[in-house]
Amino acid sequence: MKPIRLPPQSPEQLEALEELYRTTKDVRLRTRSQMMLLAVEKHLVAREIAEIVREDEQTVRRWIKRYMAEGIEGLKDAPRPGATPKVTAGYEAELLRVVRLRPRSMGLEFSLWTLQRLADYMAEETGIRVEAETVRQHLAKHEIVLSRPQHKISSPDPEYEVKKRRSKTHETT
Repeated sequence: MKPIRLPPQSPEQLEALEELYRTTKDVRLRTRSQMMLLAVEKHLVAREIAEIVREDEQTVRRWIKRYMAEGIEGLKDAPRPGATPKVTAGYEAELLRVVRLRPRSMGLEFSLWTLQRLADYMAEETGIRVEAETVRQHLAKHEIVLSRPQHKISSPDPEYEVKKRRSKTHETT
């Protein structure tokens, strides 16, 4: 097969490839940008690049052709078929707003959010029903973690703490 060579790239195109390679968390996208960088900077052909990135030569050729046709956007995966996500950008924004509020300030009868309570509240407000795990995943994307509620026994009696300490000292003697 005739080797495919990428034409010289502008400094902006090279910078975009390097930026993609350095910052993406998608391993497949990083490998593809590495393929293009090897083709442009080291003037390697598909066979040589395939050995370095441990891909098939045809795979490398296909990505080079796609990059030549579509640019850096061509390195991204095409959308895959399947169910459309239930969670919209609006839902996620509302979830982030609500989780930062105290439930009692919103007229609810509990003091702390749990994942299930958030899922139920959001279903009532938005009409979008998702599992508590889905709520957890969307909160985790924004580095929000709900801890388990800490239950504390208390009393309105002003001497409750003193009596509680007294009862503990009597138990140990």
